[in-house]
Amino acid sequence: MQWIFEQESVDWDELSELYRMAPPGDKRPQDLKIVFSNSRYKCFVYDDGHLIGAGRALADGIDCAYLCDIAIHPDHQGVGLGKAIITTLKQLSAGHRKIILYANPGKEGFHRKLGFLRMRTAMAIFSDQDRALRAGLVEEP
Repeated sequence: MQWIFEQESVDWDELSELYRMAPPGDKRPQDLKIVFSNSRYKCFVYDDGHLIGAGRALADGIDCAYLCDIAIHPDHQGVGLGKAIITTLKQLSAGHRKIILYANPGKEGFHRKLGFLRMRTAMAIFSDQDRALRAGLVEEP
């Protein structure tokens, strides 16, 4: 496997397809280019020239690092690649006062094993609140 920590050679259509196949779902190539460009830390994992995993962390350098958009190709799930990406992003974010992880519901046990605890203070506003409610990302008001 080859790990890349810069985005100059990323095929954004290939990354978009990876997100379509694995959570977090549909993300347009041009949007991915913007969000990864605005992220302090990022990693892309290739196997035999094919993108099989990715993740990023928005970070301010002192207070907060936010791990998100972690996706693993379905053919490579369950072999430790997600754990490796999260661990790498945590290491890159070391020194921040807090590292926050955004993940899909039902993955709490997996993330707890990596040192993350459930927050009681997090709240969110989604552009599509109804979809967020249906997906279980937020609770009813």
